[in-house]
Parts: sequence; C-alpha cells; structure tokens
Amino acid sequence: MNIRDLQYVVAVADEGHFGRAAVKCHISQPALSGQILKLEEYLGVTLFERTNRSVQITQIGEQIVEQARRLLVLSNEIVASARAAKDPFSGHFRLGMISTIGPYLSPLILPAIRKEMPDLSLTLVEGFTTDLEKRVADGGLDGAILATVPGSRYFKDISLYFEPFRIALPRGHRFSKKKSIDVSELAHDELLLLADGHCLRDQMLDVCHASTASTNVNTRETSLETLLALVASGDGVTLVPALVRPEGGDHDCAVVMRREATQSTGRTVRLICRETFPQSELLSRLASIVRNSVSKTDVKILNG
Repeated sequence: MNIRDLQYVVAVADEGHFGRAAVKCHISQPALSGQILKLEEYLGVTLFERTNRSVQITQIGEQIVEQARRLLVLSNEIVASARAAKDPFSGHFRLGMISTIGPYLSPLILPAIRKEMPDLSLTLVEGFTTDLEKRVADGGLDGAILATVPGSRYFKDISLYFEPFRIALPRGHRFSKKKSIDVSELAHDELLLLADGHCLRDQMLDVCHASTASTNVNTRETSLETLLALVASGDGVTLVPALVRPEGGDHDCAVVMRREATQSTGRTVRLICRETFPQSELLSRLASIVRNSVSKTDVKILNG
C-alpha cells in the first residue's frame, strides 16, 4: 500500500465513478481498477460495491477513505514543511473566504501580499462556511477566512478583527436622518436577509432578535450587493458588515449607512487552518497583512 493507492481510493469515493476517477488521477481506468482490487486483497475488505451502472462505497470503505484523506493531507504537509524550510513565503497557498468577506477584503490585502510575498502563488476560493471548513479539513484548502468559530477542534484559529454592522436604509427612510439606530427600532417585516447557508444571515437574526419562523422576515437567495440594490429600490432595510461600504460612502447614493446605536453588534473575522499545517510563519505574515490592510477602516484589530 502506498500514497498513490490512497489517492486512487479517495478519487473513486469523490467521483462515484471509476472512469472519472481515472481521468482525475491521469491513469487508465483498467490500471486504476486493478490497483484498487490489489489494495482490497491486501486489506482483506471490499471498499466499493461495483455494478454496471454505479459504484457504491461500503461501510468499511467510508472509514478507510476518511483515514486515507487524513494521510494524504499529512503527506502533502511533509512536502510543504520541506519547502517552507527553504523559503517560508514561497510556493502555493489556497485561501478560502466566505462570500460576504471575499469581495471586500480581497482588494485590500492582495496588493500587500504581492509586495511582501512576491514568490507566493495565491489561489482564492469563495464559498459557504461549512464547505470551506470541510475543504480545509480535507486538504483542499490551506486556510480560510471566516466569521464564525470553527466547528472542529482540529483547526487552529487566529482572530483578525472585529467588524461592526451598519444599518443600510433607502434614502428617505424614516430613520435615514438619524446618526445611529437601535436595531430594536427596525420592523422585522422590512428586514432583508440572505438565504440559508450564509452565516451573516444567522448573525443578523441574532442581532435583531428575530426568527424567520415567527416573523415576516424577507429572505432573498442572492448576493449581498443585490440585497443592497433592493434596499436602494425601497424594498426594505438590512445589516451589512462595515467593510462592505465604508461609513460616509453614501453621498449621491440611494442607500445610506447608519451606525448601530449600541456599537456592540458585529462579527469576529478569523483565519483558520489545520492544527498540523506546517507553515506557521506564512500564516503569521498573512494575518499581519490582513490586520494592517484593514487598520484604517472602521474595524477593531484583534491579536491572537
């Protein structure tokens, strides 16, 4: 049994098809099937149930695939450790960001990353929190910038900054002349929310002490920018993180931003990675770049 055999097993589990797995692994289908049969004979168990139409993973196969994933992650980290010893700020880093952070933080940090780590090849991936966490755990991503506490104890968590929420109102709204607004003053039936899967949705509901089951909260399966377009058209109001549209940026705009009166509502943005991820110097530099890049905005820098 070797690393390549484990790669084949994981590919078949992911694709649910020997042909597609073979293409993914750059090998012929007969060769891939033969290697997995040899592995099953060596282990003395059946990993996949095969029919002419489908491939089903067995119960023991599921356990072995998960163990194989962890071993593949560790093998990649051995290579990363060796590279980091030569130059900790080079190589390839895959960074995930949730969609309510990525479009607003990326323009701030990318110029600094290119300047301070010119030999680093950075890939950015947007997605939902649960998907990004899974991809970090499985080794598909090296780290992710999220706005919730990670759901696994196997993650390292680096706090970056606290981002307050602003209340977005259509110009001419009854509260638009106020400098700050208490969220308790907002009517639940005028509140616009993102769809399920966005952590920002849950944070908004928590801040407003609202429940979609008991109120007429408006849910929209769209982006945050489109939600702001709905606010501009007078469809309702919403809460947005401070980086989305800086305070004072509402001149000649149909949307106005107002502070939340308690100044305590917001979200903690953090960088997560696997506990075993070997490039600690790179992570520290990345965290420092993020903090420095947002330091002149209306967020509170966190350390730790």
